[in-house]
Amino acid sequence: MTSPNPGALDTSLEETQQLRIVQELLARQRRVENLVHRQDMPRHDLVENLVHKQHLSELKARLDRMPPDCVARILEALPQDDSVLEWEMVAPDRGNEILDELSEALRETFSAAQPSPRKPIMLNAFELQNGRLRQIPVDSREDLTATKPIWVDLVAPSREERKWIEDIFGLRLPDADDLTDLEESARFYIEENGEVHLHSNFLLDKDDESRNVAVAFILHNNILFSMRDEELPVFRLQRLRARIQPGMVSEGKDVLLDLYAADVEYSADALEDIYSDLEVVGSRVLNPQVTDAEAALILSEIARGEDLNGRIRRNVLDTRRALSFLMRGRQLSPNQHDDTRQILRDIESLDGHTSFLFGKINFLMDATVGFININQNQRVSKLTTISVVFMPINILAGIGGMSEFSMMTKDIPWPVAYGAFVLGMAAVGWLTFVTLRFLENRKLRKNLGPSR
Repeated sequence: MTSPNPGALDTSLEETQQLRIVQELLARQRRVENLVHRQDMPRHDLVENLVHKQHLSELKARLDRMPPDCVARILEALPQDDSVLEWEMVAPDRGNEILDELSEALRETFSAAQPSPRKPIMLNAFELQNGRLRQIPVDSREDLTATKPIWVDLVAPSREERKWIEDIFGLRLPDADDLTDLEESARFYIEENGEVHLHSNFLLDKDDESRNVAVAFILHNNILFSMRDEELPVFRLQRLRARIQPGMVSEGKDVLLDLYAADVEYSADALEDIYSDLEVVGSRVLNPQVTDAEAALILSEIARGEDLNGRIRRNVLDTRRALSFLMRGRQLSPNQHDDTRQILRDIESLDGHTSFLFGKINFLMDATVGFININQNQRVSKLTTISVVFMPINILAGIGGMSEFSMMTKDIPWPVAYGAFVLGMAAVGWLTFVTLRFLENRKLRKNLGPSR
């Protein structure tokens, strides 16, 4: 006897609790509105409207925090009137996600009751015509059925688009959660029917952030299917090249290899940007006067370069693993083998650049931290000098505050006595400061003497 899945139990329990809370909110809304409706008060309609909006805003805020599948299960469990009211509270931009989780009957009901704005179809089909890729506009299932593609590219496909692929091509697309698995056996494998599955990371470098985006590739009946959650520059570049240059691709595997090659080129361009940024940072670090504020900015720029360099290194490593899998699996023709080996050589050249950049980043980081330590030591040195200068003054001030000093100067007018005492303390402090400076300069000349 197998034990139930704890994760499934936790999910079911959470959905049950959320359903109970929504039911309580709806019941409380009806009770309060009925009570207000029976009351005879001034401006009755305004009060009733405010109470209605208050409860609906509370319900809407709770629905906005729920995942789409949880909202869908609650919609299916509520009575019809309550489910329609809840559907009206759903944010318009989430309607598509929630509709995908509903049963067919409810999906049609809510689509007719309140058409939710659906995202545009992000499915691109490419046919081979005269040695060039030709993009076929796909706005419906009939458009996709009429194509004979060698490449089908999907960006964040909906459940309906997944169903098109399954019905037309007999291919079940993987879930988004499976794309980030680290095990090689789960990312690169061949099905019994000959389908080749590869889950790879592609670099996305923006001005504000850099990250790796998971992409699923499936070679099915000589057609390449690619799926990801967002658009990538590499794919736009590949589509442009294949449309312009004749003879660039002849089948889905050529498209796959060209995508990997374009990703390596994109990573190389990102490395060149890191070189340029670090040259600017290096010129600022080598400035003999670096303030703490400048050092903080420099450290943030160095950290960004290190993060991007690490992502590039991980990206090219992932590409190397995918290409090695294709070569070991005997999936490539002789010409494709030559192209793959050239891509691997390009990756090896990038390895040297990433290693060099890691060393340069560490040097700049150490240099910047060294300047911060120097500035800190200078402040501590100044505080130490001040404390040494005021130490004998504090001793004299303590003596001046004793009763014996007053007895010794009782025959001298107090302005004269204490004025002379203050001048004496200032003289002692000045002599202490001059002595410290003399000793520091003497030590400095002694250290510089042998080097000259």
